[in-house]
Amino acid sequence: MRKPLFAIPSFPGSNGEIDNMRTLKRCGFDCFVFRWNDSIEKLKDTDGYFFGAGFSYEDRGRSGMVSARDPLFRFMREEAAKGKVIIGNCNGAQVLVESGLIPLGDGLRMCLAHNAVSSADKTVISPGFLNEWVWITRTCKAGRCATSNWSGTLHIPIAHGEGRFVTRDKDLIAELKQNDQIAFSYSDAQGQVDPNAPTTPNGSMLGIAGICNAQGNVVALMPHPERTTLGDPYFLSVLRWIETKGRVQSDANASTPLSVHTINTRAPHAVEIFIDTVITNNEERTVEQAARRLEPSLALKQYRYVGLMEDRVTELLSTLSFFNPNKEIAYVRRRGSIYRWNTEKRELAATENRVLSGITFLRRDEPDTAAIRLGKGAETGICYDCRCVSAEKLMRRDITEVFCNPHASSLEIMS
Repeated sequence: MRKPLFAIPSFPGSNGEIDNMRTLKRCGFDCFVFRWNDSIEKLKDTDGYFFGAGFSYEDRGRSGMVSARDPLFRFMREEAAKGKVIIGNCNGAQVLVESGLIPLGDGLRMCLAHNAVSSADKTVISPGFLNEWVWITRTCKAGRCATSNWSGTLHIPIAHGEGRFVTRDKDLIAELKQNDQIAFSYSDAQGQVDPNAPTTPNGSMLGIAGICNAQGNVVALMPHPERTTLGDPYFLSVLRWIETKGRVQSDANASTPLSVHTINTRAPHAVEIFIDTVITNNEERTVEQAARRLEPSLALKQYRYVGLMEDRVTELLSTLSFFNPNKEIAYVRRRGSIYRWNTEKRELAATENRVLSGITFLRRDEPDTAAIRLGKGAETGICYDCRCVSAEKLMRRDITEVFCNPHASSLEIMS
């Protein structure tokens, strides 16, 4: 009998192919690595797909954003509708959520956001990149999804900086609960779920570690069962799923209609700092390329943003850990006028630079943990100065979602 054949899609920056192949073969699969720019013809005989770990496109923009907008996902949507198994672990989970294939298959409904947990005094802090072992347990029915036909707990590692399942869709969590799509949760060794740290180390709402789509054939999990033999039950479950379920036709992953995103205009802070780079900004170029897949004429300029309620310009721009004049340029906006920071004289100078001359968005991640050390009322974010495209085209939801996942960030127009 032929073993199930799985493709392991790989994007620039992916790094888990060896772990993935070793585990799949140990658990009874045949598999091969599929490069993002290979011919789709290579996928014609596959039974499923495993999107694995890594930092695809160096997490530029946000984790999984660029890969999820690759043309490959038009084909993945078709494969999911046929009932083929598509699983994603860690960066793979980020990619699947960003693609809209999961949880409901109808657009961007969740985010895997920066890790953020509440401290003892209720202050929200970021624990940064987490690299440790955790326990997870199945919180859906056995066999509800392709990877859930096991019982008890799994002791497996995590390794991520953006693994916090979160949504602003008020009805989504209720729907996921009703559909039994909250498949896996962080727990203690006995399987007791706790959404608080340290059991849920990344702040994921409800302690969610993984979810599935309504049909159960698409699964996103943040921890890494492929990095230990202790995680083998996760993959052995897929074998039983394929044996019993086969391929079921479904239209659940229909394309999402395009809509216009209403974005508020932002009132300027008293003092605002915009930091550009002297060297090539690879994130800027990559985000621009992702947006150009949707609007080819768009030109993008990206700035790091800090808004201040009090004037700390000299203090901050004189601090190397905040601003590096060897590779960065700083601009300051006060009362509608923009100045350039003169590092040698440590003062502001007039500038004719076309800073913020296009339609400029400000993306702020929430919670804004980076602003805490900058004083009361401070805000941080990323500015996207967009040019060579009309406002009407720029406000399309599929384009604004390149710049911002609305379930974990806000997007405003800079005035």
